[in-house]
Amino acid sequence: MIAITVKWDVKPEYADKFMDLVDEFTRACRAEPGCLWFEWSRSVDDPNQYILLEAYKDGAAGKVHVESDHFKKAMATQGQYAATRPSVISLETDQDGWAPLAEINMPGQ
Repeated sequence: MIAITVKWDVKPEYADKFMDLVDEFTRACRAEPGCLWFEWSRSVDDPNQYILLEAYKDGAAGKVHVESDHFKKAMATQGQYAATRPSVISLETDQDGWAPLAEINMPGQ
């Protein structure tokens, strides 16, 4: 699995409508056969910051993603919404999805 986290610092004038501005791209990515998840979150500390968590089943699925027309269009157009260049963490792991957090105490379990 390839797990990707992208941090977006969005220009204030786009922050409240950012999810609408990336909706078409989000739907297209989620529809890719190799996409495991594609989820946005808004920071509780900075209303101009969004985090994208995405994962693909393997390197081939990741390649399909970055070679897709919707990805190329997004990379050519979505920079206008960013206050700074988005930053990314991309990792490949043998996991095939979310794993349980072993360290947390779960009473009754």
